[in-house]
Amino acid sequence: MIATPAPTSAHRSAASPSAAGAAAEYLTFRLGAEEYGIDILRVQEIRSYEQPTRLAHSPDFIKGVIDLRGRIVPILDLRVKLACPEAHYTDFTVVIILDIGATVIGAVVDSVADVVSLTPELIKPTPQFERQGHVDPSFVTGIASLGDRMLIVMDIEALLSSDEIGLVTTAMPE
Repeated sequence: MIATPAPTSAHRSAASPSAAGAAAEYLTFRLGAEEYGIDILRVQEIRSYEQPTRLAHSPDFIKGVIDLRGRIVPILDLRVKLACPEAHYTDFTVVIILDIGATVIGAVVDSVADVVSLTPELIKPTPQFERQGHVDPSFVTGIASLGDRMLIVMDIEALLSSDEIGLVTTAMPE
């Protein structure tokens, strides 16, 4: 099992780096030929892929659930959800355990690449396309060029709280 420590709560409560103009860190991962980045502060740990327990009548992209230290965690395959070519699980396939508010979710990806620091100036706006199938382009916050690499920066919280997935519920302010 591959595991990385969760960021401390002090990091989670810090002001948004993009709001302050400072660099933010992103975990990069691959889905097919594309490379994506998500806010590292949402990552709880990275685990090797293990077959989850399938739930009857669940959508295709929900692979099932796992028991993560006594907590039942839904596992979704981002490749299936984002309509990428068929997924082939290999030794590099991992599950990124995401902590989004009170919800913990596992996301299956082809492989994890690295962690990169990006300033807001490096993230360029994406061309605005009409909604294609189940993928809403509003889940992509921008594209970053890192040398010869193109990184699709994704708002994973918005994707997981969308109407199609509904795995994350946004808390109402008190």
